[in-house]
Amino acid sequence: MRASEHPNNAPGVPMLFPPWIENLQVKYLNKVMRPLARVMPGMATVKHRGRRSGKPYETIVTAYRTGDTVAVALGHGKTDWVKNVLAAGEAELRIGRRDLRLVNPRIVPVGGDATGLPRMARLQVGRMAIFVADVA
Repeated sequence: MRASEHPNNAPGVPMLFPPWIENLQVKYLNKVMRPLARVMPGMATVKHRGRRSGKPYETIVTAYRTGDTVAVALGHGKTDWVKNVLAAGEAELRIGRRDLRLVNPRIVPVGGDATGLPRMARLQVGRMAIFVADVA
């Protein structure tokens, strides 16, 4: 399956990585990265609940923060964790030893207005969508 045909590929939120990379990451790399996410700069864990099941999940992401704004580049498109957080309207984000409550989640589409976002997110918005949330 090509990335353009993948369910994560949504209007304004393109999937840049091929599906085989996502499968590799989910199956193997996330298990290795989970313990490292607590100590590696920029790595964070999004704690969210399933939209239908209510089951708790943890997803490793690269988060950028400026003041009370957190941004995550969506190179894998509109994945399940993004859909779950948007549906719930909130999530927990663990950066290092700090737990942050995220509210007002939204997506800045490719080429959208990146004013006020962290520098790395502003650099990436030309190629990929950005997940943005406020710290409560």
